[in-house]
Amino acid sequence: MSADPDTQLMLRVARGGDREAFAQLVNRNAPKVHALVYRFLGNAEQAEDMAQDVFMRVYKTAASYQPTAKFGTWLYRIVANLSFNVLRSRRISKTVNFQSLEGPDEETGRFDVADTNVPQPHCGLDDQELRTKVMQAVNQLPENQRLAIILSKYEEKSYEDIAEIMDISAMAVKSLLSRARNNLHEALFK
Repeated sequence: MSADPDTQLMLRVARGGDREAFAQLVNRNAPKVHALVYRFLGNAEQAEDMAQDVFMRVYKTAASYQPTAKFGTWLYRIVANLSFNVLRSRRISKTVNFQSLEGPDEETGRFDVADTNVPQPHCGLDDQELRTKVMQAVNQLPENQRLAIILSKYEEKSYEDIAEIMDISAMAVKSLLSRARNNLHEALFK
């Protein structure tokens, strides 16, 4: 049996619904979960809601938990899957921001929609602008590349840990990260 403290707590939850063990799991992991979800979604309010959803999922699926990997690995898979579901639904249900609509063109009768994604002219990027631009570029990556980059650069996971979380080989992780870096370079420096 694993010596990982979180795995031990999860086994207590899985075997007997130990609420104290679950509370400890939440307290130990909530900041990491919230930070990871925020990196995926880029919205603090949604990150808070999603973090709660993650722990609800952990509790609901506790009875079927098998410690084949560290608890953190299993938890990161849940975070990634739920985050990708939200991102997919965002793409499907894009809406128009009606505050960005200008009046109809007098000749054509069409509305012009301001593109809020186009950067405004500026002399240089400050640190916050740079972080925002990088996160926008990360969010444009394919899901598997985005997950690999987030786990590697933001969560500081090793290739082996990422491979376990993503259920792929370490060599595949290396390849994913290489493609992700190339894509980020193109997005940021084109």
